[in-house]
Amino acid sequence: MVKETKLYDQLNVKPDASQDEIKKAYRKAALKWHPDKNKDNPAAAEKFKECSQAYEILSDPEKRKTYDQFGLEFLLRGGTAPPPGENPFAGAQGGMPGGFQGFDFGGGGMPGGTRTFHFSTGGGGPNAFNFSSPESIFAEFMRGSGGMGGDDDEPDISSFFGRAGGMPRSSGGRTRMRSNFPSGGDPFSNSGAREPTPDVTTVERALPVSLEELYKGVTKKMKIKRKTFDDTGKRTTTDQVLEVPIKPGLKKGSKIKFKGVGDQEEGGKQDLHFIVEEKSHPLFVRDGDDLIHTIDLDLKEALTGWKRTVTTIDGKQLNIEKSGPTSPGSSDTYPGLGMPISKKPGERGNFIVKYNVKFPTSLTPRQKQQLKEIL
Repeated sequence: MVKETKLYDQLNVKPDASQDEIKKAYRKAALKWHPDKNKDNPAAAEKFKECSQAYEILSDPEKRKTYDQFGLEFLLRGGTAPPPGENPFAGAQGGMPGGFQGFDFGGGGMPGGTRTFHFSTGGGGPNAFNFSSPESIFAEFMRGSGGMGGDDDEPDISSFFGRAGGMPRSSGGRTRMRSNFPSGGDPFSNSGAREPTPDVTTVERALPVSLEELYKGVTKKMKIKRKTFDDTGKRTTTDQVLEVPIKPGLKKGSKIKFKGVGDQEEGGKQDLHFIVEEKSHPLFVRDGDDLIHTIDLDLKEALTGWKRTVTTIDGKQLNIEKSGPTSPGSSDTYPGLGMPISKKPGERGNFIVKYNVKFPTSLTPRQKQQLKEIL
């Protein structure tokens, strides 16, 4: 038998409820009372706070065990577990824990009769447990559960609040101060200090993309495997297909970011970043927003003239003709025929044609003499 049921009553669950039932109950209550959904109801914020703080204790096995045995008053004041058979409140006047300020009791504040309680994050002794903010509790719940799609007749929290980026987060960004007790030893032994949850890690993966795909834009489907925990805490692997948008003109090294789609770990779910890699092209070399195409000429063509037809990346054909000498390393520029400029829709870079003159590796004495006479 548990000492009291106040926290269970807040979530409308029985004292023997499983962790899965507690999570579902909190999800339902949080959706009902969240301030973003009840902007015209000032009382909703207090309801949201109460159900969030109830969940913070009942979702933690150590804190729930202490609460079941000794009650919330004892937990908030940071008392240590007494020897078997000893009254944990024996040292306090009237049987009440000393220094406790977390509740407002009706009927003169004494045990018995009807009692109205209010959660509080203050009061208690030096080892007192302090609640996290309701927003932090809710944000941690969402990052750890991915929204917990519920019954068909209940809306999904993740759809109500948008994607993970729209969830309330603690003021500390990706790192949230958890209310878990330090590992090892007495859970109330270190003045209520809280250890920070590790940052959620980011996984980076290369995404090879062809030059044509970067020119036109494309949506690539990537199948990933992610490790999560089921309701029983068992590690499972699931497949997920991500649609990765490649915008026209995107450059190599660009990052396409997905939040919370990777493996589930202590701090939440990993983020995944795809880094664009540009595949080599047989005809073109990209330089920023420009495309470079090189034409090889032998020495005779370079001196006497030549003609070529060059196809651009969008399929246009350019007829290029030179009647006179072409200098090695020289080039011609054709504006607006290069890559799309991602930050300037409708504009494109240049198409640059460079000329590479191939000199002979050897000449006969007669050829040398002829060249001397001509040049």
